[in-house]
Amino acid sequence: RRYPTVELRAETFNGSTHVPVPSDSAFLKALLFELRLVDDHVFVEQRDTCTRINHSSVYSVSTASGELWPVLAFHKSGLIYACVPLVEGTLEPRPPLLTVSGLSQGLALLLGIMDYVSPSRKNEAEMNAKIGQLRNLLIQACPLGTPLNTNIRSLNSSFEDIQELPADKDQPAWRSSTYKGKPQVNVCITEKVKCMQYDQRDVVDTWQVYGAVNCKCDIEGSAPNVTLSLNLPTNAPPLQDIVVHHCVTSVDPAMLTSTSAEPLHDSVYNGPYKFPFIPPSDSFNLCYYTSQVPVPPILGCYQLVEEGSQIKITVNLKLHESIKNSFEYCEARIPFFNRGPIAQLEYKVSYGQLDLSREKSLLVWVIGQKFPKSLEVSLTGTVSFGTAGKEHPTDYVCTGNTAYVKLYFRIPDFTLTGCYVDQHSVQIFVPGKPKITASRELISSDYYIWNSKAAAPMVYKPL
Repeated sequence: RRYPTVELRAETFNGSTHVPVPSDSAFLKALLFELRLVDDHVFVEQRDTCTRINHSSVYSVSTASGELWPVLAFHKSGLIYACVPLVEGTLEPRPPLLTVSGLSQGLALLLGIMDYVSPSRKNEAEMNAKIGQLRNLLIQACPLGTPLNTNIRSLNSSFEDIQELPADKDQPAWRSSTYKGKPQVNVCITEKVKCMQYDQRDVVDTWQVYGAVNCKCDIEGSAPNVTLSLNLPTNAPPLQDIVVHHCVTSVDPAMLTSTSAEPLHDSVYNGPYKFPFIPPSDSFNLCYYTSQVPVPPILGCYQLVEEGSQIKITVNLKLHESIKNSFEYCEARIPFFNRGPIAQLEYKVSYGQLDLSREKSLLVWVIGQKFPKSLEVSLTGTVSFGTAGKEHPTDYVCTGNTAYVKLYFRIPDFTLTGCYVDQHSVQIFVPGKPKITASRELISSDYYIWNSKAAAPMVYKPL
């Protein structure tokens, strides 16, 4: 889809240095070349020189009229998603990417399109039908070249419900439709914990917590007002790096200035964290945050030692006593890179069960839904390998004894920060008593325990 209004603005900003967007076929040909999807076996200095290593999805595409920049493009599941964002200013010298607001808007729109199209990629007829509807949907999502709603799935694919202007002048652009029925609000706090543990004296273990508050508000009216509060237990670490959705109408500035880049001090904002907002029609993330929690939920130690043709492994895991001992699932996966299939395995587990993957290159230790009363579990074993084939996993980082255990778990109705939504504090200024549902969960994300008997990639190492 092309927007003459946007192209005219680009020409106004750049004058004689303006590079027009070429025809669709010429643009596609140039983009495929730049993404190395054609002629990738041929070295072309302009594209392949090491001085042009690209660290983002923003490209400079060579056209007959000159270099077209910025072109935002990425390749996912056999489809290319691309757009040319407007830079509201001169292109010489090129401005830093973070200062170009059109890039984040374009990326949000492309991700919305991908979210709408990709579930159907295995069904060609369904995918073609969805792509055919995209033109109608873009009229609503991006009518004059500025994205108004990047949640493409929430839009109606027929022209019947498209309003040239909202019937109510107070209805914000992000409320694409109005709800009829009993008011209800669903809130879910999802925290993800990342961790790197080394069990080495000179290396500091690191862990990070990322939270997101997802809301779905089914409320009548063109611009309903909702106020939601996040609360923390006494003496809990404060929320930091808070980013709010654009539908939030006002917020305490102290809430937004608390950053994890600075040490915590007494004046830091501890909440409650109030968010007044006018909700979109579909589910959305009200805010994101981080927090500096004092301990990771599971402490681990992994030792892998080669003895001749065999490998001896020991894994010890301990659930911290402050963590809720009730999992939906909890398992430790122990991959073996750059080796052949597991030919022989002898092991002993103190708790749970150990399974071998079908490819015989991965041990899966299923701990289950609870740790034992001691909160500690252990695994010891001896592994020997057959001849390596092409199908077995390789890794340039995990060579020799550099190896890891990766944990996967989910704890429902629990957050590591203690953050929760008080259902009685949710205020909705509409008639009728709304139904409020609040839930929370803690999920592992990139939770690694490295072999303490070998060197490992360091996140932080003292000088």
